[in-house]
Amino acid sequence: MQIHVVQSGDTIWQLAQNYGTAVNQIVLLNELDNPDVLVVGESLVIPEPGQEYVVQPGNTLWQIGRMFGVTAQELAVANNITDPSLIYPGQMLINPYFPHIVQAGEYIWGIAQQYGVTPEQIIAANDIEQPGLIFPGQTLRIPAQARPVTEVNAYITRVDELGRPEVLRLGRHLTYLSPFTYNITEDGSFTELPEQPVLEAARANNVAPLLVVTNFIQGEFNSDVAAAVLRNPEAQEQLITNLQTVMRSKGYAGVNFDLEYVYPEDRENYNNFLRRVVERLHPEGFLVTTALAPKETADQQGLLYEAHDYQAHGDIVDFVVLMTYEWGWAGGEPWAIAPVNKVRDVLDYAVTVIPRDKIVMGVPLYGRDWNIPWVEGTIASTVNPKEAIQLAARYGVAIQYDETYQSPFFRYVDENGQAHEVWFEDARSVQAKYDTVKEYGLRGVNYWALGTPFPQNWPVLQDNFRIRKL
Repeated sequence: MQIHVVQSGDTIWQLAQNYGTAVNQIVLLNELDNPDVLVVGESLVIPEPGQEYVVQPGNTLWQIGRMFGVTAQELAVANNITDPSLIYPGQMLINPYFPHIVQAGEYIWGIAQQYGVTPEQIIAANDIEQPGLIFPGQTLRIPAQARPVTEVNAYITRVDELGRPEVLRLGRHLTYLSPFTYNITEDGSFTELPEQPVLEAARANNVAPLLVVTNFIQGEFNSDVAAAVLRNPEAQEQLITNLQTVMRSKGYAGVNFDLEYVYPEDRENYNNFLRRVVERLHPEGFLVTTALAPKETADQQGLLYEAHDYQAHGDIVDFVVLMTYEWGWAGGEPWAIAPVNKVRDVLDYAVTVIPRDKIVMGVPLYGRDWNIPWVEGTIASTVNPKEAIQLAARYGVAIQYDETYQSPFFRYVDENGQAHEVWFEDARSVQAKYDTVKEYGLRGVNYWALGTPFPQNWPVLQDNFRIRKL
């Protein structure tokens, strides 16, 4: 897979010719509603012919396997497909092998060196009984180079039947799914969530669900509710008992605590609560995880940050989700949602107190559209990456890219003469984030949130990592 940034004069037909692929492969992979309209600065993902194939309507895994010269089972294993019937138009599948035509004078050892694999892998892939007996003109199957293994969690807010298709389509890219949310009350009970449709879709894709617990009340995080529970051991025990009941009955693999705007004086209460949770849940094999605000120092001031004790959470729970997004928040000035330089500032601190294999880095799947000049008290609208590109096309403006923030943006003026500034994510920006995950040696990535059309993200993720399934 390659990332192409649209230049003036580019057409889909020309790009297909230049990259040696088919027009419909590019159109489907990028979900282009109008292939005749490209925006200068738009990022497109281009599948590599012979190595990657974008599923067309009516395709079966068996047909695509024949095209690649592999079995349907080999193709399913290579692409984390649990149910062969769960393939969808627009999905990119990776060939687990690629062909090499033996040249005169070549030997297995030299071919293996050339492709960065072992001789044993080539021998096994081709059922070679005598490794010395290969001959010019023979076609060998070369195993594709292994991608780093990572874990992926995704929050999802649409948990009813309308959320099911999204999880069925994207589940092969996920390790965990976190339906949002079970809201706690002061006595240790919590609200119910009708999430059975997305849990069933998760199971169909071998995705482990995490039960999300928050102090999110009437549209905002409530500090007083968190305090009531964290200062009351009886309420905590009741909450844990309620969690066990729901997790057992609904098949959850673990819990994710997303308690935000906790009072600073409840910092140690929160830590001790997590210790109680681990003591109760670990013997049953449940995972315990938390979501943490993006801190750059241990003593960072502010209600969002002070009660989140990075070192203690890193010691206590199985992994933490760092919410490395929302620098460009709806009530603030126009800015990248997750500028990579700021994300790295958070990671530079986090890795000093939390084991790297317990850190899951947040990645946003959305953008925002602000009125400019910005006026305090105004609220930006949320846009998904697909909508952002449609806006740029509608108003005839080019997309720019900030190298410091590693984020695309553009400005336009609407029909009423109002100027706007839009920041969002594209293939380049998520590639920069995945490079960061690899550079820091982190456990994985976390998305906020499914239900946001961002077609380029998934092939970029797939090109960078193999997703761990539990």
